[in-house]
Amino acid sequence: MLKISHRGQIMPASPIRKLVPYAEAAKKRGVRVYHLNIGQPDIETPKMAMDAVRHFDFKVLEYSHSAGNESYRRKLAGYYSRLGIEVDYSQVLITTGGSEAIQFSLMSCLDAGDEVIIPEPFYANYNGFAVGAGAIVRPLTSSIESGFALPTAAQFEEAIGPRTKGIIICSPNNPTGYLYSAEEMETIRKLILKHDLYLFSDEAYRDFCYTGKHTSAMTLQGCDQNVIMVDTISKRYSACGGRIGALVTRNQSVLDTALKFAQARLSPPSFAQILGEAAIDLPADYFDATRAEYLKRRDTLVTRLNKMPGVFCPNPGGAFYAMARLPVDDADTFCQWLLESFSHNDQTVMLAPGSGFYGSPGLGTNEVRLAYVLNVDDLNRAMDCLEQALKQYPGRTAAV
Repeated sequence: MLKISHRGQIMPASPIRKLVPYAEAAKKRGVRVYHLNIGQPDIETPKMAMDAVRHFDFKVLEYSHSAGNESYRRKLAGYYSRLGIEVDYSQVLITTGGSEAIQFSLMSCLDAGDEVIIPEPFYANYNGFAVGAGAIVRPLTSSIESGFALPTAAQFEEAIGPRTKGIIICSPNNPTGYLYSAEEMETIRKLILKHDLYLFSDEAYRDFCYTGKHTSAMTLQGCDQNVIMVDTISKRYSACGGRIGALVTRNQSVLDTALKFAQARLSPPSFAQILGEAAIDLPADYFDATRAEYLKRRDTLVTRLNKMPGVFCPNPGGAFYAMARLPVDDADTFCQWLLESFSHNDQTVMLAPGSGFYGSPGLGTNEVRLAYVLNVDDLNRAMDCLEQALKQYPGRTAAV
């Protein structure tokens, strides 16, 4: 009898997308669903970048270089330089979304059975990328009480073992919104140098910092051979469907290896490379208005949540996500109930259950991730729904 591979069997379902059938059924019943489950901004993709695609003059839609168009890589290197990240264009490899950059990084640096440490809660798809690479995730728990601050150096030391080959971080963080401080990044720098580890740094949300300054792993001193940065245009320019990311490192061996994986998939998407290249020419103040809008949304969401009895939500320092603890028996059940059995004025809200963002069993069962990617009016309506739902939910518990 034919069987599915072990890899396929252990590949986890997305906590962000697994409730989609329930949302679709709710919409068919006439219920409006506010999607706070996924980081899909409603901010318009810049017109200038879209026009570059519309008006690009070519006769053949051909393959690009497997590492991406040289013109785009050169402009990206200039963009990074303005951020204090000095790299040559040849140290930039364009990928099909940030997801492929993570996949290429793990497959280039880890063997089957090697371990990678990730502070949890973490972006759920890191689990899937690790499965694809045959690697093992060793979660290191951060707490909601501390706002999800980086675990201590001593906790990392305890987690590092003979098969540990790397650490994955995301700052500002998805799903928590936590922004690692310069001091926390220095802790990581010392760890990777002491133990000769790779550092995979997901910096998809660097442009959205509210309560501090972003410290790129690429600026850590003495770590040129250790650091691999993952980047993407998805969130920066609200171009999630473009599927364009980048793997950036000064480690030539990693670049050479990643290029072989890139050659196997031929080339990254052509139209989105044109869009990404054009977007680099946006005015320097482009992000000011966008950042201000997200800050307004963050303050609306966090204020509303923390006014609800039994709810606790730390204030995120960046990105556009927040993790909240709810007075419910099981967040997975609650999130499904919101779509299947609840509505308020023919409206409901879709959330991402917190358990899917943890690698340690049993954690996050009363937490949810919320993406504040909707306008303030819709956010307030979504919070009205959540507030009413918590009053009606049969599995409500006493506040922690």
